[in-house]
Amino acid sequence: MQGLKDRLENLEQQQMRANISGASFPSELRDLLQRRLGELEKQLLKKVSSLEQEKSMLSNATAAYREKTETTLNSLVERINELEKGGGDFKSPEQFKLSLPQRTNYLYGRITKSLPEMYAFTLCMWIKSNASPGIGTPFSYGVPGQANEIVLIEWGNNPIELLINDKVAQLPIEVRDGKWHHICVSWTTRDGQWDAYQDGEKLGTGDNLAAWHPIKPGGVIILGQEQDVVGGRFDAGQAFVGELSQVNIWDRVLKPTEVQSMANCSTYLPGNIISWLANNVEVFGRGAFKRPVEGCQERLPKA
Repeated sequence: MQGLKDRLENLEQQQMRANISGASFPSELRDLLQRRLGELEKQLLKKVSSLEQEKSMLSNATAAYREKTETTLNSLVERINELEKGGGDFKSPEQFKLSLPQRTNYLYGRITKSLPEMYAFTLCMWIKSNASPGIGTPFSYGVPGQANEIVLIEWGNNPIELLINDKVAQLPIEVRDGKWHHICVSWTTRDGQWDAYQDGEKLGTGDNLAAWHPIKPGGVIILGQEQDVVGGRFDAGQAFVGELSQVNIWDRVLKPTEVQSMANCSTYLPGNIISWLANNVEVFGRGAFKRPVEGCQERLPKA
């Protein structure tokens, strides 16, 4: 483009000399070069704009990757710190259970951490209950403007339900026999796809559950109560009665082999978003306790 500018300047100088000498210079060539120069300047500006957009997108992707890496590293550091300190009265920080023995509106546990914005998740836990009718609400996550952002509930004679943004899917899970069961539910915003596992076996799958809805960040996680407002206004009729342990959350859909390996006690996989640690769970209400949990092999269903 600089070469064309130089050529145009030369032509204009020649035109001036020609005017002085009385000779004529063809204006068509000058007009053509000016048009070509204008077109090249537009192409250059378009290319610069495209490069700036690519740079911005790359910067955003880098920031998102950095944030995810920092979250994972912080989770690992926290896990190492807990292991170094020990779990108080527990053999290790995750070897405890939350006991909620009565159906009231004042017994519950609260996770001290919140969730980030998520486009997929897996929630797993060990659960034991023989409450009737319905085990109540083992897990609820509420955010401002939506108290039912994520809820796992069984009330009355209804099956266990998974709520995402107050949309409902009924799950083929049965845990009201007073025995320990390992359950997992996974969900992704893409088509609202969900899967339900019990004792390592996938029992149900579906879609169109709050499709394309992102899980909102900054809410409150309550164990044992359903939230009518964020962090409160509990209804005793929806309270969970029983015991919970190793409630973990990942920001991805776990593979079936990962779920099975936890359910059969061949491995323990802490959540990268919420991990079950004694210091992460606060207990409220007289009668609710954190206690040492039975060994994993003891929790397995008897043949």
